Amino acid sequence: MKHSIIIWQVGGITFSAILGTILHFLYEWTGLEFISTISAVNESTWEHMKLLFFPTFFYAIVQWFFFRKEYNNFWWIKVLGITVGLITIPVLFYTYNGAIGLSPDWYNILTFFIALFHCYFIEYLLFKKNKLIKKLNFIPFIILSSIAILFVVFTFSPPNLPLFISPV
Repeated sequence: MKHSIIIWQVGGITFSAILGTILHFLYEWTGLEFISTISAVNESTWEHMKLLFFPTFFYAIVQWFFFRKEYNNFWWIKVLGITVGLITIPVLFYTYNGAIGLSPDWYNILTFFIALFHCYFIEYLLFKKNKLIKKLNFIPFIILSSIAILFVVFTFSPPNLPLFISPV
């Protein structure tokens, strides 16, 4: 069964935007420590990257059940798209902040949405071409799982680097 890639990608942007927005506030609302593993605990760039990662990763798991037979390179596409989204956040944040000297809330929110768009747009292009490596599909899933583990570990024990320091 052929699935419409564009509909799935727009659905992914919508799902990830809504869940990422909820995750921005969820720990503050609940105070539950286990929630902190997937939601923001402060205003650092790293925590904002977490808001992109977990919704897109969760969506990818659901999407995989529908696409696994059509695209045997599914996880390669996902790891590339999610990585582009994750890189977009600090690049936009630090470029703007370095050039202007501040980052207003509206810009931080816009950065998140631009990063989501980049993530799903790159995936869309790769799904349309469908020419990535079609072997060793467990490797990108392991990469994404490792990133998820790093987000959890660095939530509780962040390195003393600007990426992990909250400006607030």
